[in-house]
Amino acid sequence: QVQLVESGGGLAQPGGSLRLSCGASRSIFSFNVMGWYRQAPGKQRELVASITSGGNTEYADSVKGRFATSRDSAKNTLYLRMNSLKPEDTAVYYCNVRFLGTFYWGQGTQVTVSS
Repeated sequence: QVQLVESGGGLAQPGGSLRLSCGASRSIFSFNVMGWYRQAPGKQRELVASITSGGNTEYADSVKGRFATSRDSAKNTLYLRMNSLKPEDTAVYYCNVRFLGTFYWGQGTQVTVSS
């Protein structure tokens, strides 16, 4: 079993920044890959960013150069730094891991980008 808890969402203005956190209930070295997904109203959930146990990162084209994901192993926490936010970044953001063949999701955190 793995519990994931996201935090850090909220309201940001276009061009602003937010940092999301995802705390895990076990060592993040338990996971080969950790990911951030988002789901906007009426749209499918999409992968935003991922990071492997080796530290390799990948990003959706829509967020490349604006978002950065990182980990803190001492805190068992995954982060998503979001800069230059756009209204189209508005969504519920979820972190995700796969552990022993099962996918686990956090409860999500709302990000709203609006002036």
